[in-house]
Amino acid sequence: MSQETKINFNNKTEAIFTDPVTGLYDQSFFYHLMEREILRSQRFGKPFTFSLIEINSMSNKDHEHDKQILRTFAELIKKNLREVDIAARIKENQFGVLLINCDISSDIPVFERIKKSSQTRFGETVTLSIGIVNFMEDAIDNISLMQKANEALSKAKFKGTNQIYSFKPIQMLKDQKTTILLVDDEQFNIELLEDLLVPLNFEIVSASNGSDALKILNRIEVDLILLDVMMPGINGFELCTNLKNNEITRMIPVVIVSALDDIESRIKGIEAGADDFIIKPFNSLDHLARIKSLLKVKNLNKNLTSIENVLFSLAHAIEAKDQYTEGHIHRVANIAVMIGKKLGLSSEELESLRLGGILHDIGKIGIPNKILNKPGALTPEEWEIIKTHPDAGTKICMPLKNMLGPALDIIRHHHEKLDGSGYPDGLKGDEISVVAKIMAIADIYDALTTVRPYRLAMPKDKAISILLNEANSGALDKNIVTCFINIIR
Repeated sequence: MSQETKINFNNKTEAIFTDPVTGLYDQSFFYHLMEREILRSQRFGKPFTFSLIEINSMSNKDHEHDKQILRTFAELIKKNLREVDIAARIKENQFGVLLINCDISSDIPVFERIKKSSQTRFGETVTLSIGIVNFMEDAIDNISLMQKANEALSKAKFKGTNQIYSFKPIQMLKDQKTTILLVDDEQFNIELLEDLLVPLNFEIVSASNGSDALKILNRIEVDLILLDVMMPGINGFELCTNLKNNEITRMIPVVIVSALDDIESRIKGIEAGADDFIIKPFNSLDHLARIKSLLKVKNLNKNLTSIENVLFSLAHAIEAKDQYTEGHIHRVANIAVMIGKKLGLSSEELESLRLGGILHDIGKIGIPNKILNKPGALTPEEWEIIKTHPDAGTKICMPLKNMLGPALDIIRHHHEKLDGSGYPDGLKGDEISVVAKIMAIADIYDALTTVRPYRLAMPKDKAISILLNEANSGALDKNIVTCFINIIR
């Protein structure tokens, strides 16, 4: 804690403000400290970073095993923070972190270290989602700070397991021009490109080095990057690699513009992930045609991403309808991906498990709340309405069938059973895809071990026993059930 914030109290008094499980500050005291940092920041103009870190793969039932995970993770957080920084447990499986006097360009490495430490300690049994927001740059008060931190956390969850998302406001240009970022340490080269591109109604922003380029990308939405190779600090190849490894910037086309015309340089550009390689001097007709082609591809990808985000928002809206399933879609997605990795599935199949986990119940958007939250048993008529959600979800997601791939099969068939007793199509055996079989097991386990309107959460061992009985009766895939049990045990 910073000297300005630090409060002197004895051990007995300090215990009032700390979480009894982790030893970190509790929620109420953390928010009090955050308010003080906001006032300091507003008074002295010094930024700070606020992060929400959520542990995804926990039962949230406060068992001793979960407590040990929380205690261990709290120690990992403290080891990776400076003495002036502040950490707290603010929900069952959620932590808050304040990085004092820290701007957006220097906060990411801290959370990368926390993520790496967690992966080293827990492997894949415990996964994180980390959302980051910077006060003064992204938020102006405590309300907007919390709102944007939660938005960043949701984005991190959408990206998959062990992901970090830094809130990035999109600055919409008044005339909606296409924005091109020029990165070159020679001002003459930037002016030359500006003379060619500005008359074509492109909005131009420029940076003289890689560090400045990253700061610009944290603040505005860029449609294409023209990148020099020979620059001080981060060279063009390194910057390109950085951008292509970042989930937020990887879809931005990067064109390396260089005087280097040797095979080795071209190979380096390909290895760095560059979308094109242009040799100086700039040939306006040929090179502009290639730039326009890349921009068309970028716009297509942008439209797909927008539709994907709409679907994900819809999936979260369904969780809001069903008060008993908060976090269900992300837990199911994480469980399914863990099983898929253990079974050696391809990267495409693992991605379909992630997407399918998030979207598998999207068809419930049309089911009345009184049925979703009914405390007693459903009538036969109500049960038939519930059984319509896989078909409804398939129809909602059908426009993205090429992007979703096998995930669309998960959405439709995650309630099918090997013996033909499932729905909506009554498939049997190998008629059901392996990813749908995995999702069925992940979905059933999470449903059994969480509170529902008609019953309390079951202990883990009882849920495992039910899965084994289903597998032995021929309803669930026995090999997948066995694999899953080996993972959680």
